[in-house]
Amino acid sequence: MSDGKANQRAKAAEAVRSFAIEAPDLPKEIEKASLTSGGFPYDEKLKRKVYDKDLRRLQIELLKLLDWVEDKGERIVIVFEGRDAAGKGGAIQRLTEHLNPRKARVVALSKPTPREADEWYFQRYVPHLPAKGEIVIFDRSWYNRAVVEPVFGFATDEQAQTFLDRVPEFEDMLARDGIRMIKIFLTIGREMQMKRLHARHHDPLKRWKLSGLDYQAIDKWDEFSRAIERMLSRSDSAPAPWTVVRANDKRRTRLEVIRTLLEVTPYEGKDPKKMGEIDRKIVLSASSFLGDGGEEE
Repeated sequence: MSDGKANQRAKAAEAVRSFAIEAPDLPKEIEKASLTSGGFPYDEKLKRKVYDKDLRRLQIELLKLLDWVEDKGERIVIVFEGRDAAGKGGAIQRLTEHLNPRKARVVALSKPTPREADEWYFQRYVPHLPAKGEIVIFDRSWYNRAVVEPVFGFATDEQAQTFLDRVPEFEDMLARDGIRMIKIFLTIGREMQMKRLHARHHDPLKRWKLSGLDYQAIDKWDEFSRAIERMLSRSDSAPAPWTVVRANDKRRTRLEVIRTLLEVTPYEGKDPKKMGEIDRKIVLSASSFLGDGGEEE
């Protein structure tokens, strides 16, 4: 590493330590480091013109996929997990905005009720699983038990370990019953997370997206990293593999999420030319992501 880059990273690290979301201005060191943080391989965002053109093509392919799901009676579950502010909502919106909402449903459950807390952990998710001809997208899922809950003390480490022992069995059962399991984890660098959370805090139209836990998450980066890596290593399986997307650039993220869904689904009329190639610089298997060291500082 050159002296200039080392000095820049040192300044960014100091800005991270002193970061305050309430401050009116984002420190310039965090802004400068945000796009390439966490090992993101690009230093420029994807051009809007390229994004718009590719998104339209991919969304047309999605319509073919949904027609196939309906015609063949397929059942697809898409699990979206990720760092806070990683762009799950935006990716889901672009994935679903032209699909029939009766056949492609988004499920975003709030915290468990007292009764649900006393039930089998997976029980409240089961009624939302797809019938034949449906796609169900979980905007966060049963994997709360592996990451968010233990990090914030809502679940004990023993409960998290038990969940990780059981979740491969649960997902294998769904897969053997004919449900296609697609699990996507969006990861961003620490400086990018700070930039996005800071922007949300200071935008009255977006502040609703922030909960008390989001504010606390800024200081729990390392705890989340350990929990995420444990989750990916323990719950990645052949019937229900994880795809990890480095999501610092929202435009690239949205395109690659859709490409991933199209790539792994054998729908009729697939047009590889319109799909384009998956960007393997930012789209990784769980084992590749973990082998690369996960999130880089």
